[in-house]
Amino acid sequence: MSAKKLLLAALGLFAGYKLYKAGNPQIPDNVTPVTNFELSRYLGKWFEVARVENRFEKGLINTTAEYTLNGDGTVNVLNSGLVEATGRHKRASGTAVFVRGKDEGALKVSFFGPFYGGYNIVDLDEDYQWAIIVGSSPKYFWVLSRTTEVSEELRARAIKVASDVGIVPHNIKWVQQN
Repeated sequence: MSAKKLLLAALGLFAGYKLYKAGNPQIPDNVTPVTNFELSRYLGKWFEVARVENRFEKGLINTTAEYTLNGDGTVNVLNSGLVEATGRHKRASGTAVFVRGKDEGALKVSFFGPFYGGYNIVDLDEDYQWAIIVGSSPKYFWVLSRTTEVSEELRARAIKVASDVGIVPHNIKWVQQN
């Protein structure tokens, strides 16, 4: 095989591997999704009360996530927020699917075709009033609540969970909710 063909084959394998990884985000080794998860109780509107700032939510306030069941068993995800600097509303719609089983809070979410991000629910109120989520890496962390205000106890718990999975607590942004 010529050097050019070998290089093209290697590039093809690398591209295939990258596409596979983009479609199959891994659960980090130090992250344990909740078990005995009940999707029907998780569906509905949540307020994003904290996050690690990321490029697609930068500068957003009044952020929410709404989860509804699709006919095929996947979950429709509708994220929205207000761009603080301009007052413009921003929305993103995606699809979430379970990674292992429907009783485990390990999902992957896509907003861009075949590219998925991890969505691992690592701590969840027994009454489904708040949830702590970790992505595929420490770049992605969220605290969701059914209400716009959260207790100091939940804030402390979120900081502990973040620390336990390798997220620097001062990177957590507490989101303004009006």
